[in-house]
Amino acid sequence: MFSLLNEPVIATMIVLALVTVGEIISIKTRARVPMLLVVLLGYLVLLWIGVFPKDLVENSTFSTVGAVLIAPLIVHMGTLIPMKIIKQQYKSVIVALIGIIIAAGTVLLVVSPIFGYQTAAAGTGPLTGGIIAFVVTSEKLKAIGLAALVTIPVLILALQTLVGLPLTSYFLRKYAFKVKAARGNSFVAAASEAAVQQEPVVEEEKTEEASGRKSWIPDRYATPSILLFQLFLGGSIAVAAGNLTGVHYSIWALVIGLIGTMTGFYRDKMMERANSFGVGMVGVIFVIIPSMNQVTFSLFLQNLPAVFTILLIGAAGIILGGFVGAKLVKWDIYKGIPVALTAMYGFPGDYLVCEEVARSVGETKEEQDYIFNEILSPMLVGGFTTVTIASIFIASILMGTL
Repeated sequence: MFSLLNEPVIATMIVLALVTVGEIISIKTRARVPMLLVVLLGYLVLLWIGVFPKDLVENSTFSTVGAVLIAPLIVHMGTLIPMKIIKQQYKSVIVALIGIIIAAGTVLLVVSPIFGYQTAAAGTGPLTGGIIAFVVTSEKLKAIGLAALVTIPVLILALQTLVGLPLTSYFLRKYAFKVKAARGNSFVAAASEAAVQQEPVVEEEKTEEASGRKSWIPDRYATPSILLFQLFLGGSIAVAAGNLTGVHYSIWALVIGLIGTMTGFYRDKMMERANSFGVGMVGVIFVIIPSMNQVTFSLFLQNLPAVFTILLIGAAGIILGGFVGAKLVKWDIYKGIPVALTAMYGFPGDYLVCEEVARSVGETKEEQDYIFNEILSPMLVGGFTTVTIASIFIASILMGTL
């Protein structure tokens, strides 16, 4: 059986079957159970009972596609949000920072007396910053002779998504329903007018000229191949800049996407225009899944008390921080709390949960698009804040105290 799973096509099909189950459950539950949660938890259980081999994703070779597409995908993220909206998202940065600061303080204050400061510090980094903070934390632990504690950040990194995504989905759905209610009258009015005129409601398509931005590439040359080249060019520059400056390439990629869109080098929604966004998102999921391979059942049970406590206290701290931050910037708390919770998963989870919530709450395409556009910008900006710059600072400061 496992010999067949060595075939890349079959291995890819098996993982995609798990993703498909996750999508169906997400649609059936109207995003109450996020797709990514089903995929990660399902993979972990099937790994433990021996249905999946540890090298399943590696055999598929599709994770290589995902790894290559991460930088272009982040450049694409920069083409999704108009600059006028980005300028308004300083509140997202404030809320995200308050969330992880309060979470870090809460974990250190509560967990240290129970399991020790080293355990608390080892778990706090990845809890408030994801993969980048995990790398900083694990390297430091190994350097100072505390390699045994690396299990803690590994488990936190692997399991925090299972906590963060359902919480985000719960709070974000509440906010989405408020957004829907606030815009309900306008949608009803538009539908009624269309019914009277016996014409469908069609969203006005904005051309490059109408938006005041002329594209560098004439329309006849804006083929999928050329658009992909543009994205990979931006991604390559971001990776090179990251290697030269030490600033993570994801920040450079986002900035390149934003500036490229402002100047007309990029069009809006570049990867969707190139008909490759779906493949890109699936590829990134393939990159995330192998992080679960290190979580054996015995390792899970041995460290469960400390990990469970850190996750519980950390999630409570992030929610408290999101609440405080939302009140400070005069946001709805159901908007602020999900932005703070992006610390527990980052990209692509923040994008996926926005997509699922908009799809489940909106009853028409117009409603879904409006809800999606309303929640996407703060969630993406909050996610980049927590899992890039802030995560490096938090993890570095904590590891410096050991």
